[in-house]
Order: sequence, then structure tokens, then C-alpha cells
Amino acid sequence: MEASDRDRELIAVMRQYFAMKAELESLKEQLEAAREAAGEAIGVFYDPRQNAEHAADLQRSHRLRGEMAWLMQRAEAWGRAASGTDEHDRSEGEPEPEERQSFEKRADALFRA
Repeated sequence: MEASDRDRELIAVMRQYFAMKAELESLKEQLEAAREAAGEAIGVFYDPRQNAEHAADLQRSHRLRGEMAWLMQRAEAWGRAASGTDEHDRSEGEPEPEERQSFEKRADALFRA
């Protein structure tokens, strides 16, 4: 089975998502190690206004989270288009189909590089 252009686009989006996820995890580990070494309180250390030394990394982690959310929305939109369903088509109060409830977990398993 040959992948369509839309499938290749989804694969590219998911690869980008998981690259960012790996970068964010590494950044979080580095920041937490620095916080523990400094003996700082969580609220003080993770506030870029109070932690000039790590402000750039803290802001980078926020940007990564935002970019990851945007990429996941693109992937979910692709999934809705591919399945021919739309959230607006469902009755109000009807539960979300099981296959869409854990999209990120399934994507994690399928597209992990």
C-alpha cells in the first residue's frame, strides 16, 4: 500500500511532534536537575521573571508545549478528515469514540522514531 500525500504529511507532523517531545523531556530533566542543585522552590525556579539564569530555557519549554499542542491538533484534524467524522456530527453528550480518546498514546506507540 502506497502512502498518500496526506499520509506523508501526517507522518512528517508526527515526527516533528515526537522530536519536540524528546527535546522537551530532555530540557525538563536538565531544568529539574538545576533546580534541585540550587535548592530552589518550584514556584520560584520555574518563573522566568525570577530566574534570569534559566529564563531562556523556561521560555523554550513553554514554546515547545505550544508547538506540540498545535501539531497534535493538526494530526487530530487529519484523523477526523480520514475517518469522515466531525465532532459537530455527534449528538451532544455522546461519548467520544474509544479510538479517539487516547490519540496521543496511540500516536506515541505508532510514530515513535
